[in-house]
Formats: sequence, C-alpha cells, structure tokens
Amino acid sequence: MPIKPKKVAIFDVDGTIFRSSLLIEIVEALIEEGIFPLIVRRQYNQEFTKWLDREGDYEAYIGAMIKTFMANIRGVPYKEFLRVAEKMMAQKKNRTYRYTRDLVRELKKKKYFLLAISQSPKGVLDHFCRELGFDKVYGRLYELGPGDRFTGRITDEHLIANKANIVRRAVEKENLTLDGSIGVGDTEGDIPVLELVTTPICFNPNMKLFRYAKLNSWSVVVERKDVIYKFDENPDAEF
Repeated sequence: MPIKPKKVAIFDVDGTIFRSSLLIEIVEALIEEGIFPLIVRRQYNQEFTKWLDREGDYEAYIGAMIKTFMANIRGVPYKEFLRVAEKMMAQKKNRTYRYTRDLVRELKKKKYFLLAISQSPKGVLDHFCRELGFDKVYGRLYELGPGDRFTGRITDEHLIANKANIVRRAVEKENLTLDGSIGVGDTEGDIPVLELVTTPICFNPNMKLFRYAKLNSWSVVVERKDVIYKFDENPDAEF
C-alpha cells in the first residue's frame, strides 16, 4: 500500500528564523578565532556602514560578506571551520524570531516535513536547523581539496541558486506533497518558492517582496520588538 505523502513547510533561514545571517556570524567568528585576519573586515565595512546609515541596502552588505568569505576560506581546514561553527552556534542558536520559531514548532507537531533552504554554508546551517528539528537542509557546499581544506570554490552552485528546483526535487525524493504546503521567506529571492506553496508567508519582507506580496494577496507578517503584526491578504491562510 503506497505511503501517503507528507505536507511540506519550506523556510528561508537568514533573517527569517535566525535574527541575523549565519554567514555574517561565521565570518565574524572566524575573525575572532584568528582564522581570518582582522584586516578582512575592511572588505565589507563600507557596505556595512552604508546599510546601518540607510544609505545602502542589505543585499549589497551580504554580497560583500560572501566575497569576504570566498576570498579567505581557501586553505582553512574543514575541522577548524566546524569547530568554530559549533562554538558560534552554541552561543547564538537561540537568537530566533518568535513568530517563525513557534511556527516551526507548531508545524513539527502537525507532522509537516520541515525543509530549510539558505545561501549560507551548509556546515553552519546543519547545526542551526538540527536544533529546530528540520528534516532536510539545503545550503551552499564548499569544495574540499587535499587534507580536507577548503579550495575557495562552491560545489554545484547552480543547484542552490534555484530554490524552486530544490523544492521540486525534495518533493519527489522525500515523498512530499505541495497540497497544503507552507512557505516562509523575506526577500525577492524567495518568490519562486512562495509561488509553489499553498500558503505563502512573507516575514519581515524587504520592499521588493512586500510589493510582490501585495500584488498577489499573500500574507505579510512583521515582528518588531515584542509585537507581531499580521496582514492577511489571503483569506484562506491558516498561519
């Protein structure tokens, strides 16, 4: 007798569940541990300052962080990276948004298959998502060379760049269904996933996603300090 497919809930992680970026935190941790030199902060400080002063956007800041990580990870032993990742996550694993944290717990109780998709390094994602009970995690994989040291190259970058294809692949591989599915994202990069699910939720969206959500009558949720604001444009939304 065929096994009934499970409903799936798909989450972005950075800025959606985690109240920061795992990539930002691992870069800062690698600097603090002396694995990356202090001088590398110059590579992203300008974009960071522009973002803080609301003269630049967050995507430019994240782009600078990605370049910094890629430029400095080459030659770092994987075991050292994991050591720093474990230490960092032990300190910061609870820095989550209440709305998405509680939604993950609720959906876990309801037997949803929890799927996380992020552009952050998978080695860090695995630690964070394991604590929350995710069933499957997709993140950036970085190539390892001789001596299990990073080469500075990304493995299968084309796969993680297309989130919708990842969802379709997971649905087929894990015996899931998109009927009754839920998707949560915070930027326009999550739109392809949100278009696939039954209930799209735009959590703390940037302007591009917010405008798209309004056009498509998607639910918007904003968490600010200790208040959660819900703008339910979708009358059928359950969450």
